[in-house]
Amino acid sequence: MSGNESKVYIVDDDPSVREAVTMLLKSEGYSVETFPSGKIFLESYSEYQGPACAILDVKMPGFTGLDLQSELITRGLDLPIIFITGHGNIPMSVQAIKKGAVNFLSKPFNDEDFLQTVKEALNQSSRLRQNRQLKVSIEKRFNSLTNREYEVMSYLIAGWINKRIGFKLNISERTVKAHRKQVFTKMKVESLAELVRLTEKVSIQPAETSIT
Repeated sequence: MSGNESKVYIVDDDPSVREAVTMLLKSEGYSVETFPSGKIFLESYSEYQGPACAILDVKMPGFTGLDLQSELITRGLDLPIIFITGHGNIPMSVQAIKKGAVNFLSKPFNDEDFLQTVKEALNQSSRLRQNRQLKVSIEKRFNSLTNREYEVMSYLIAGWINKRIGFKLNISERTVKAHRKQVFTKMKVESLAELVRLTEKVSIQPAETSIT
């Protein structure tokens, strides 16, 4: 991933750390924005349209890096986080990792290890972005279905055969097949297995689990 399309946010109350990390990241071609506190970051943050990650100091006064991580999660912002600290401990790092942090690095850290972690965070950001775009695309396909097509689809992904769906909905098997064809066309799938996978991505539940 090229640095010039990626952004790294640094949130640390120590200006010397912000400067040193900024210089290192810019030497690799990354766009960098720095903030002296988590609250200032939140006040000015707008979601970047490319790969991005945040480097947070843990022990900032008042509003800590862990507090900022929790607030980002609450707001539903998928921003991969790397923690750096000179005061870390194992319980703190475990807490951060469990909540989705990419890594927890102790100061002073090795430059190569740090840059590798940044690459991992940005790769994760790219995957999250791609997944969000795919989800939006799938939801648009679902929204193009008529009520009857959606109803037929819900039974298809539950494993119901055409004849049984027709009996359940009081329509002919031929009509079910016509709706099934439309569902496959609108959803841009070629098999039932592919349709099931798409529904799982956006948490669409089958109409019924039983086929008896």
